[in-house]
Amino acid sequence: MSYYKHHVFFCINQREGGETCCANCGSPKMRDYVKAKIKSMGLAGKGRVRINTAGCLDRCEEGPVVVIYPEGIWYTYVDQEDLDEIVQEHLVHGRVVERLRI
Repeated sequence: MSYYKHHVFFCINQREGGETCCANCGSPKMRDYVKAKIKSMGLAGKGRVRINTAGCLDRCEEGPVVVIYPEGIWYTYVDQEDLDEIVQEHLVHGRVVERLRI
């Protein structure tokens, strides 16, 4: 069994020169939002959920992006409501959010 039930990586890469990147879409703020939400829901910690920062995940054109392991499911999102849906459906209920999957 994995140390965490779900390990969530948020790309927060910042590219130079105005190139498309997840950080330009507010990904650091969104990562902080989900991290706080997971903690407030009592879902953080060993055997549960871990929210982490990732450098470039090389899918900037599809971003912002988040990937959840061990399933290897990739998502994009627009706002906090999308992330709330990912948390509730995927992390709590184990259901893939197909409309946000990439």
